[in-house]
Amino acid sequence: MITPIGNIGKPCYVSSIVNALLGFPETVNETSARLVATGVVALAALFLAVGSGWLLVPLVLGFAARVLTGPTLSPLGQFVTRVATPAIENFTGRPGRTVPGTPKRFAQLIGLTFSAVAALAWFAGAPVVTYVTIAMLAGAAGLEAFAGICLGCIIYNAIWGCADCADISRRSPARATIR
Repeated sequence: MITPIGNIGKPCYVSSIVNALLGFPETVNETSARLVATGVVALAALFLAVGSGWLLVPLVLGFAARVLTGPTLSPLGQFVTRVATPAIENFTGRPGRTVPGTPKRFAQLIGLTFSAVAALAWFAGAPVVTYVTIAMLAGAAGLEAFAGICLGCIIYNAIWGCADCADISRRSPARATIR
């Protein structure tokens, strides 16, 4: 057995700070997840309408921030969790449903992959690949935003299993975020 050198038996504050910064929440407010997806749809739609490759940069960086830290380093994540979600929950009088965080992180990783491929294709001179990839990303984010169907969570469930991910009946459009 290897014994750590240094602060044996003392709390490691650096480790606590790193874990707090780079940690992803164990559970996620579904309203927040859907609002972040709405922001992704808006940014993807703006790219598809305008065709400016620089719009892919905040898309990629946003996904990277959310994969690494959840909402902590994501401007969109911060706005959603601090402003938009509380406002909607106060308006409706209902708290958002809590869902497992790990499948949502996996979904963010898929979004990061799609947005990074799109950005690389754009800057490599393959705009058709970019438009198709961003359209697919917008479609998946749209399902999450407007119907509560997280494709990344469904894939996560198929690979690793997740009881909450297996039953999407509670996320039908009739049970949308704003009632």
